[in-house]
Amino acid sequence: MKKRKRFGMVIAGIIVAVGVLWICFGEKVRILYTSLNSFKDENLTYTFQHTPEIQPTKKISKGGNTFQFLKENNMVLADGFHFEGTFYPSGKFMEDTKTSAMLVIKDDVIKYEEYFLGGDENTLFSSNSMGKSFVSALMGIAVSEGDVESIEAPIGKYIPEFVGTELENIPIKACLQMASGINFDEDTDMSNFSMRTLMGTPAMKVIAKYGIQEEPYTYRRYLSINTEILGQVIKNATGRSLAEYMEEKLWKKIGVDHDAYWTLSNGTELAMGGLSFSLRDYARFARLYLNEGKYNGEQILTKEWVKDSLDASAEYSKPGANQDDYNAIGYGYQWWIPEGKQGEFMAIGVYGQWIYVNPSKQVIIVKTSADPDFMAENYELKHVEFFRAIADGIL
Repeated sequence: MKKRKRFGMVIAGIIVAVGVLWICFGEKVRILYTSLNSFKDENLTYTFQHTPEIQPTKKISKGGNTFQFLKENNMVLADGFHFEGTFYPSGKFMEDTKTSAMLVIKDDVIKYEEYFLGGDENTLFSSNSMGKSFVSALMGIAVSEGDVESIEAPIGKYIPEFVGTELENIPIKACLQMASGINFDEDTDMSNFSMRTLMGTPAMKVIAKYGIQEEPYTYRRYLSINTEILGQVIKNATGRSLAEYMEEKLWKKIGVDHDAYWTLSNGTELAMGGLSFSLRDYARFARLYLNEGKYNGEQILTKEWVKDSLDASAEYSKPGANQDDYNAIGYGYQWWIPEGKQGEFMAIGVYGQWIYVNPSKQVIIVKTSADPDFMAENYELKHVEFFRAIADGIL
C-alpha cells in the first residue's frame, strides 16, 4: 500500500511538473509543432498562402489611397529559355518549380497575372527571405531620418548585448552586405538558433555568443542572422517595432491595396523573412525602387540609398565571389544583383519566392512558389534566364 502511495505521489508530481512546463512553454511547443508541420512538403502550398492564420503575426495597415496598375489581357509568355545548352519550356518550368502565382508588369501595366494553386489577387503570399529587402528599405529610412547615425556605425552602438563581445565593432553596412564575418553557418546552425529563440531566449543574446570567423568585408556569406541584427538596430534606434515602423514610414505611403502581416518569433518580428503580402503589393514595393525611391511626388527612400542598395561592385559582393555556388549572383544591401548590364535586381525567398526588376525594360516580375526542390543546382540562375526571356518577349 505504501509503495502504491509513493508511486501515486511520483505520478502526481510528474503530472504537476508537466503541467507547469506546459504553462510555461506549452504555447511555444504548440507553435514549434505547427511550424515544423507547416514546412512539410505536402503543406507548403497552404502554408505560404495562409501564414497569418497559422503563425502569430502583427498587422501592418495599408494607407487610404491605392496605386492601381492598368491591366491588359494576359500576354503569351515566351516559349522558354536556354541554360547551359538545354531549352526549358516556360510552362513546364513553371510547373516543375511549383509556381503558385506569377505577375508580369511593364510600364505600370499588368501584362500577365495568373494564380495556379488556389490563390487569387487578394491572397497574402509569404515572403520568406524576400522580406530581407524590406528590412533594408526600413534601414534606409532610419538612416535618412537620423535615427541611425550611419551604416558605418558599429552594431554595438545600437545593440547593448554586443558590447564587450567580438561582434561589437562590426559595421552595420557589413550586415547589410552579408559580409559581417560572424561565425555562423546558415545550413547547420539555423535550427539551433530558431529553437533557442522560439523557446524564449532573445535573439540578440543568442547571436552575441557567436564569435568572428573572419574580419568584416573579407567574404560574403549569406547569414540570415545579419538581417535579424539589422532589424534590432532599427527597433532600438527608432523605439518602434518593425511592423509599426514599416506601417508609418513605408506601407501607408506606397499605394498598397492590402493590409500586410509580419510573423512573430518569441513575440517580436522575424526580420529575416516573415512578411505576407498580396502579389501586386510586392510589385508596388518593387516599383518604389524602380522609381529611385519616389512615390507620388514623395522621396520615401533617398536616391542615394536605392543606388547604393543595388551596388555589387565590391569584390565580395560581385557575382561569383569566393568561387562559391551560394554567391553565383551578386549582392547589395539585402538585394540580389545578377551579372549583366541591364541593372537587374531581385529579392529571393526560400521555396521559390521572387521579385525580379529590370530597369532597362521597366519590367517587374513577381513569382511565388511552393517548391521543395529550391536547393537544386543552378536554381537561381535558371530563374534569372527565365525572367529575362519573359522580359524580352513583352511587346
